Amino acid sequence: MVNKWLKNILLHALPVHCRLCGLPSANRLMVCGNCLVELPRYTQTCPQCAEPVSRNDTLCGQCLQQPPAFDRVVSQFAYAPPIDRWVSAMKFNQKWYFARLFGELLGEHLAGLEHTLPEAVVPVPLHPLRLRQRGYNQSLEIARHVARVLKLPLLEDVCTRPRATVAQTGLSAKARRINLRDAFQVHKPVDYDHLAVLDDVVTTGSTGNALAKELKRSGVKQVDVWCVARASHVR
Repeated sequence: MVNKWLKNILLHALPVHCRLCGLPSANRLMVCGNCLVELPRYTQTCPQCAEPVSRNDTLCGQCLQQPPAFDRVVSQFAYAPPIDRWVSAMKFNQKWYFARLFGELLGEHLAGLEHTLPEAVVPVPLHPLRLRQRGYNQSLEIARHVARVLKLPLLEDVCTRPRATVAQTGLSAKARRINLRDAFQVHKPVDYDHLAVLDDVVTTGSTGNALAKELKRSGVKQVDVWCVARASHVR
């Protein structure tokens, strides 16, 4: 308790320096305002899956051919340097402070959108084995900060991941969908009409789609997918 108290005192007493330019950051985060606007973003995206497209108001070919179960993806950044390095450091090198950075930035971004906010946030669950190996669920930790910023309930234990799946990295879109078949389970009553699924990165949308299917089978009418970054890919 004392160590936590001292840590909080030091956090607010000492200046926070931007990880990119090294200058003091007035917003107490690890990125100053000038560098924040330079972080990678897509300018035109599919209104449903957030894949980069040539026109903002046009659904991508995949969403037209195979409409996903989720209603829309909202992503703040493009999965490009330095965001990709920070996500990797958070997931695999135990740099947990990036979860706070991503969560607070994403929460502020979502608060500024004209979209109707959901009633609660659902983090993408990890299989227990993966959770023991990694030590924490990065999606849950990001979701804690997003939910706090937006003042929304966080539903940590509504969904589970009872089937262990191989890592999605390197798999094709089709292989990802097969890999996630029956991977998630909604094991508690869901008394909400509109939920947001929180993931760290969306690549093909397979994870959000699989979880949205289960939530809609449980009676949820609208499922959004929120993510820190969207990776562009060729389907």
